[in-house]
Amino acid sequence: MPTVALFNIKGEQVGEVALKDEVFGIEVNESVLHDAVVMQLAGRRQGTHDTKTRGEVRGGGKKPWRQKGTGRARHGTIRSPIWRGGGIVFGPHPRTYKYKLPKKVRRLALKSALSSKVLAGNIKVLDALSMEMPKTKEMVGILKNLQVDKALLVIADKDMNVIKSARNIPGIKPVGAAGVNVYDLLKHTTLVITKDAVSKVEEVLS
Repeated sequence: MPTVALFNIKGEQVGEVALKDEVFGIEVNESVLHDAVVMQLAGRRQGTHDTKTRGEVRGGGKKPWRQKGTGRARHGTIRSPIWRGGGIVFGPHPRTYKYKLPKKVRRLALKSALSSKVLAGNIKVLDALSMEMPKTKEMVGILKNLQVDKALLVIADKDMNVIKSARNIPGIKPVGAAGVNVYDLLKHTTLVITKDAVSKVEEVLS
């Protein structure tokens, strides 16, 4: 069972936290991590690209010349794909790139990402984190005390005061425990997570 230090917002170690082996202590599966990241990035693609077929290109309603007798190849429209300015045959059209991996694979990827943070020593657990009102300057001070600059900040619930205080800080992304995902975990160097959020993540993934 991995054990990590427990910090307060002043950056002082106030104890230790034992993390569950089945969530934070598994063997990292790089192949599954890759699949999960590709799935997330595919889901972010807009898929709004579009090309016009011969039926959508403007013009070409009249037959360019008569069928027989001119010595030229027969054509029915100047907007045929073989003509300059004609339609596109197999061009892209609006579509969604979203797809889903099996639930067990997604859970394994998330566990692997969390375990990789523990193995690399890039996880900092806070005993508590709350703010009476949004204060970016105060949040900057907390992160400075923890000595982190590019981090995923995970809190148990969607506390808007904390989120508003952190979301404008470059390199910092605040999310609720329910919003933890593989891409963000791998993108940010450090995982800063509250003790309550650890319990919620373990409850869902155990």
